[in-house]
Amino acid sequence: MAMIGIDLGTTNSLVSVYRNGRAELLPNELGQYMTPSCVSLLEDGSLAVGAVAKERLITHPEQTVSAFKTWMGTEKTFSLGDKEFLPHELSAMVLKKLAQRARAALGEEIEEAVISVPAYFNDNQRCATRLAAQLAGLPVKRLINEPSAAALCYSAALGRREGKLLVVDFGGGTLDVSVVDCFENMVEILAIAGDNHLGGNDIDRAIADYFCRETGLNWDALTPSAQRQLLALAERGKVGLSGIRRGLLVFQDGDQNLSAPLDGKILASICKPVFERVRGVIVRAVRDSGIPVSAMDDMVLVGGSSQMEVFVDYLEQLFSKRPTLAARPEHMVALGVGLCVGIKQRSAELRDVVMTDVCPFSLGVATYNSQGDVNPHMAVLIPRSSILPARRAQQFYTLFPDQRRIRLEIYQGENYYAADNLRLGELTVAVPPDEPGSQWVQVIFAYDINGILEVTAESSSGDRKQTVILNPKLTLSEEELQQELARLNALPTQSEIGEEDQLLFAWAQRLFAELTGPRRQEAGYLLQRMQEAAQSGDPIRQAREREDARRRLEELERWAQWDVFEEPDDEEDEEE
Repeated sequence: MAMIGIDLGTTNSLVSVYRNGRAELLPNELGQYMTPSCVSLLEDGSLAVGAVAKERLITHPEQTVSAFKTWMGTEKTFSLGDKEFLPHELSAMVLKKLAQRARAALGEEIEEAVISVPAYFNDNQRCATRLAAQLAGLPVKRLINEPSAAALCYSAALGRREGKLLVVDFGGGTLDVSVVDCFENMVEILAIAGDNHLGGNDIDRAIADYFCRETGLNWDALTPSAQRQLLALAERGKVGLSGIRRGLLVFQDGDQNLSAPLDGKILASICKPVFERVRGVIVRAVRDSGIPVSAMDDMVLVGGSSQMEVFVDYLEQLFSKRPTLAARPEHMVALGVGLCVGIKQRSAELRDVVMTDVCPFSLGVATYNSQGDVNPHMAVLIPRSSILPARRAQQFYTLFPDQRRIRLEIYQGENYYAADNLRLGELTVAVPPDEPGSQWVQVIFAYDINGILEVTAESSSGDRKQTVILNPKLTLSEEELQQELARLNALPTQSEIGEEDQLLFAWAQRLFAELTGPRRQEAGYLLQRMQEAAQSGDPIRQAREREDARRRLEELERWAQWDVFEEPDDEEDEEE
């Protein structure tokens, strides 16, 4: 029985293990470490998860979804053809695919999985992640905050040197910031902050909006396929700008080619509103930690979006210190989760490593100041950034004459009024009738390292109630779980046999949609050749066509990328 770690990402997901004295990433069936967090409904009614689905984002937007992690814990539905899914159901499909590959690579069943989540995931989102794992058949006891995993990986890579770190995890859809104190074999998280709706996807959309303003395009008038294509162009422009002084975004709208310039100065201006939001999150984490930026020994950047030069430049200007970009920023969290697996397994190399984590949100109960108070406020028992596990107790008193019960409503959040926070549950205890303020209830919050909150309430009369807070909407009974599993299992999934062929076919379809002229014709020709080879049933012919198609698609992809950036000639540079 094996234990695995999973980085369930907005854009890509990875799976890791701890073996041979180190954390290792496991490749998927295509030999890649990163599996796109995308799901698509194929023409035969089966579901594709991963690279094939990603290629269909442009060609089949009504049958393909991505970035659903952003909506975990909500009732938002995503349509795949005539079928609708909740975010945790789509995440379950990604987790199931990762688990299948892990079983195949390790040759054994999975005993337990550790899954990373954004530090600022609230109780609803964490419950939804656990439910997704349950639907994927993965036993999960531990969720680890993404920046905590990144900090663990970074400190281990440097031999766990002493120092205080500011870790900024800027991914495709979420931002997490943590302040970490490393001392000998201890990695202590001092404070965390985040934004679950802020990431590279926002930059892609900002670039697309800029392109529309420059060219007169109406975003809302574009078809879903054209919108996806423009976002893909924006993403390639964002990535391709690194190391290029000036570029040109080129997009085909009908029969005309539209273009807009893009360079570092323009991109920095486009990104400024996004970066200002990043700044606000960093400030919150630093303030909560009580450690000034000047006392930080290093600022570490992880996550795919952190690789943008304009982002690194912005942070350097902001803090007068050049941040350190992690060697493998997109792999750091997954490798950190792998190390967490090693700690849980009590591996010899990590037996002495101690990692603490903190509470992402404040936890408390709703209280009234007086009998005339109609809007209860939040009485915080466990403040945010408290080191876990945490245990706090507080007494609350009766408010009305002859009051016989005290009802405790439990909330998570930072707002003054309880109703503005996330309601987690309630407890009611009996008290003897008496004068106001004469009877009381002792409330104890116990919040463990796995994010499980246990609430105990004991009144002055001796009435005692205890409960583990579980989200009723995201916690299923055995019968409900079996019904949900039956529904998802009834949907056929894409077979791994022939998945490479399906990927090549989807790749060619996407390039056919993006390219024009002779190169578009070549993509169509490749599609026809691959179809004929598949219908022939001849494995040798299929293998030859597969190899030739891959080579020629790579050439077409280079042309597609070339259309994104065209370097100016020397004369234009001299004139400027």
